[in-house]
Amino acid sequence: MESDVSIIGAGPAGLMAAIFAAEFRQRRTKTIIFEANTAAGRKLLLTGGGRCNITHDCDIKDFARAFGEKQRFVQHCLYEFSPQDLRKFFADSGLSTKVQEDGCVFPVSEKSSDVREVLVARANRAGVQFLYGSPAANIEKIDKKDSVFTISSGKGTFVSKKVIIATGGLSYPQTGSTGDGYRLAQRFGHTIIEPKAALVPLITREDWPDQLAGTTLSDIKIMATFENKKINSSGSLVFTQDGIGGPAVLDFSRLITNYLSANGKSIAVSIDTLANTNEAELEKRFLKLCEQNPKKTLKGLLALLYPQRFAATFCERFSFDGNKIARQLEKSERKKLIKLLKVLPLTITAARPVEEATITHGGVSTDEINPKTMESLVCPGLYFAGEVIDIDGPCGGFNLQFAFSSGILAGKSAAESAIESNRF
Repeated sequence: MESDVSIIGAGPAGLMAAIFAAEFRQRRTKTIIFEANTAAGRKLLLTGGGRCNITHDCDIKDFARAFGEKQRFVQHCLYEFSPQDLRKFFADSGLSTKVQEDGCVFPVSEKSSDVREVLVARANRAGVQFLYGSPAANIEKIDKKDSVFTISSGKGTFVSKKVIIATGGLSYPQTGSTGDGYRLAQRFGHTIIEPKAALVPLITREDWPDQLAGTTLSDIKIMATFENKKINSSGSLVFTQDGIGGPAVLDFSRLITNYLSANGKSIAVSIDTLANTNEAELEKRFLKLCEQNPKKTLKGLLALLYPQRFAATFCERFSFDGNKIARQLEKSERKKLIKLLKVLPLTITAARPVEEATITHGGVSTDEINPKTMESLVCPGLYFAGEVIDIDGPCGGFNLQFAFSSGILAGKSAAESAIESNRF
């Protein structure tokens, strides 16, 4: 079987690549998707806790800055297809979106399955052929000059003018992200930046977080200084069985996982448990609560500010008498308590495995990809999109938008190049 564009992987990047390749200039480019799973978008169903945080509501320059040193690479595909374009794309397909106060954008239905259904339906209408249960075992180039490829799969050998690798990274391997794209890219001479966990829970030396597993602090700031750099992240934190997780911690993890894995050293961090209240304000607030609740115990009073489990564990861990009447605290005790609530110490010893990460740090080197087309600089006719590339951003819809936008740019670029070829 012959095709103009073949896409490896039916995740968000692959689906968008297929749609925009097939619809390019209304030529209905013959497009095939090879997917190892029996259905498309398995990982997409897990995003945003099943709610699917599809993008972030900000302008393109601010969006690109979230990717740090990779912002110049990312901005090309964002100008091709912006967050606003993405919301319009779904709205035109009957799926309305909403913006939260923090800028995160979700479908109004808050169902990731609705996002997947829109993408699969659009691809089907465009004439995309899905080959489910058919991972690409190997890709070879027939003619280096004309960029013709053969793709070997369990359903036979296929010939294609252009190939887009959109297999994802190593995170959530149960969804099919097993690193196959890295192997395929390496066969064409591409450099693979070592894949590591990004946006992943962190393991602490201290064991008391285990007592609070599942408990959330909604307004924290996590801070550290290492290698003469000050880093921090704000948002919510969730205690886990061996440490901490939650959006603020996941974003923070992007900044330290390389250091942890390279040096095998621990990192001392501090948690501001009420980030939007400074120390003086917190003390005034605490004293006012004491006046309003003269018979409350310390742990009972703290439970007015924090989850009850955290209040009790905090008192126990840091040697405060939780049953003491709060207003009877000595000034020195109160000062110590307030200080600890603003600078709660923890020690990070490791990150959870890459298989548990929301996204992978590392992948196909961006130095070997043309950011204006997503075409390989090593092998003409080969394109990349999404998480398989060494690109990772913070929580909040940034990574999914990159997957969509890079997929669209790769799909359109591959289709345009295929149309110009008269091989078939």
